[in-house]
Amino acid sequence: MPALKNFVAVDWRAGKDKIYFFFKDTNKYSCFDLAVGAVEPGYPKEINARNWHDFHSHAKDLRFGFTTTGFHSQIDGSHSTSSLDLDVLWLFYYVENTPTVCRYDQDLNKVISVQHVKDSKWHQLLPYFDQIVAGTWWYPVHHPNAFRFLLNDGTFLNLELIFEGIYKHPKISHAPITNHYYPGLERYKNRIIGAVQNDQPLFNRYYYVFLTNNECIRYNIGDNQAETGPVKIDDTTWPGLLRD
Repeated sequence: MPALKNFVAVDWRAGKDKIYFFFKDTNKYSCFDLAVGAVEPGYPKEINARNWHDFHSHAKDLRFGFTTTGFHSQIDGSHSTSSLDLDVLWLFYYVENTPTVCRYDQDLNKVISVQHVKDSKWHQLLPYFDQIVAGTWWYPVHHPNAFRFLLNDGTFLNLELIFEGIYKHPKISHAPITNHYYPGLERYKNRIIGAVQNDQPLFNRYYYVFLTNNECIRYNIGDNQAETGPVKIDDTTWPGLLRD
């Protein structure tokens, strides 16, 4: 059975909720349909300009990514219906040796903007950029602009972006993954290779934490605890994900 490795998983909220998996070794991606509970037929597919447009040439260098909805409207003061419902995929990668962030509009399926991370609202991630294996919008559990990032050394970041009329500096904290912060996850903290959120359920938001040895833990964001121990990733639990 193929091993799940050197990949990045991101959540997609425009239209049908999905998870996209980018496989960097093969420059391919898969689309996991959350409603169906399986990878859509015909995947994995080659990453190219037809399906990922201006971002496609950077997919092989992708570090992590996540989605926000209406988040940018809180920054620029826009409160139109379209901005409040804007689904944006934030993609973080290197351009040569420079950490870069791409803002990708899911509804229009195109790149909106590209910035150096040092010049962006995410600049406090820079010291940890090489260690981050996953990030997600932790809304609405704590703060509407709260984000969590899992690192490959058994630690995590909590980033709060605060906007009160005038832009305020982000608040960031760095701590070990323990049962105090992530109940049920501490013993696996050094095996984490990726994670992605599923906000599809009506009452719960899940965080799928991927481990070495083709295993996954389902973490309930609202209850703030692991709902499962490690579960093997196969054609029963994640149908089609390990398809060549």
